[in-house]
Amino acid sequence: MDQPRRLLCVFAHPDDESMGMGGTLAMYAAEGVETYLVCASRGEAGWFGPEEQNPGPERLGQLREKELRAAGEKLGLKEIHFLGYIDGQVDRADPIEAINKIVSHIRRIKPQVLVTFPPDGGYGHPDHIASTQFTAAAIVAAADAHYVDLEQLPSHRVLKYYYMVDSENFVNFITPVMGDITFPVGDEMRGEVAWKEWAVTTRIDTSAYNQIAWEAIKCHDSQLPSLGPLAEMDADSAAGVLNLQGTFYRAFSFVNGGRQIETDLFGGLR
Repeated sequence: MDQPRRLLCVFAHPDDESMGMGGTLAMYAAEGVETYLVCASRGEAGWFGPEEQNPGPERLGQLREKELRAAGEKLGLKEIHFLGYIDGQVDRADPIEAINKIVSHIRRIKPQVLVTFPPDGGYGHPDHIASTQFTAAAIVAAADAHYVDLEQLPSHRVLKYYYMVDSENFVNFITPVMGDITFPVGDEMRGEVAWKEWAVTTRIDTSAYNQIAWEAIKCHDSQLPSLGPLAEMDADSAAGVLNLQGTFYRAFSFVNGGRQIETDLFGGLR
């Protein structure tokens, strides 16, 4: 592959990148891969402290953007971009506009590999689900030479598309510590969706980079209470938990396939 290797992640909130795949991002950045993040919101609704200390959406969004940029430096992210939607309202965004924005980023960055949430959003978060739906449509549109994006850029075809997934082993390991991971949506309670081990197509060995990933996670100081007892772990214990991450589902690939477990998101491209 003559062009520089480029990896683009599209997530919903600051911290998704570090808590979800920090070790993977750190590993690829260390290898010289250009890593990029598009974040749908600035996390304006993610306050976990006493309500009387809540700084409000605007200031919290500013705080979380600052945390994200600090984490991005730890992980070696080349660029961070925001779509400008409000935390908790991403699924209410105009889909034509949201898709167009993502298409512009895809065409400008020209990633070979793109990663986002699985269709269920990991644990049913509407912002996660919407991000995945917008991204899937944007991948198709970005490759269509007749589709005109905001910046009128030439078409670009993503070669490999992945879902960042939590495996059964990971969920079974953290549930006794954190309890059931649930998320209220309207009058229903949604929860963590564990992917069967046989459904995981790609496993990245992040063991050499879990210390960096933990440092990136700690940059998201406002979100640490959401981790419960895990937030109090020492670096070695945290590395053991993060070692169970690096699991992905290959939604499509133009360059490889089959049942053999991948150990590289760029498999078939090198």
